[in-house]
Amino acid sequence: MRPVLPVRAVAEERLALLDWKRRIFDLHREVRADDDPARAWNTWRTVRDDLIANHSQSPVDQSRREDVTPSYFDYDPAARVLARVEPLKLEHAELPMSRDDGTHFTRFGNAVFELHGSQLALGLYWLEAYGGGVFLSFTDETSGDLTYGAGRYLLDTVKAPISGPSTGSSCSTSTSPSTRRVPTTRCGPARLHHPRTASPSRSAPVSDARRSDDGEGRT
Repeated sequence: MRPVLPVRAVAEERLALLDWKRRIFDLHREVRADDDPARAWNTWRTVRDDLIANHSQSPVDQSRREDVTPSYFDYDPAARVLARVEPLKLEHAELPMSRDDGTHFTRFGNAVFELHGSQLALGLYWLEAYGGGVFLSFTDETSGDLTYGAGRYLLDTVKAPISGPSTGSSCSTSTSPSTRRVPTTRCGPARLHHPRTASPSRSAPVSDARRSDDGEGRT
């Protein structure tokens, strides 16, 4: 249980969180406006690393920041794809999160795309909370080893206005028992790691999405 903070401290904390959100939104806006994807990716890394290392709302405690730093897979232009949205009949879903018992969503479609010759799809969910928002997550063969075991999100418009991997305070743990993993190329962020930990770019090949045994992709 978190300690009760004095009134002034609560106000300062809320304003610091607002500043974090503003900077993240500005970062994604800058990335979206850049016509060079590799340069935009490097900008995203640089600004994000600075926020994690120096901002008071960093997900890494002050006492651990000298020992814990973000780690990333190498930029892979082949993993940058365009997806089409396939509408689905609305379906309620309660997705477990790392910091609570579950969050209510409505699945409204699939993001369908081709990656390295495989036809894949990821579920699109609408957050059933104030303001709403689109949520799209995935797991791959790094999950639970080089990256967060519950998966990572490609799109979470509550936290940022456009798609792009990011480290948040919670992450979806939903899976589908009918899915299998499709080997593809590593991309996106790995986990926060100690500098003595081996670089994920030297690991074995992994996947970026999963596909069901009948060929239809699901999250």
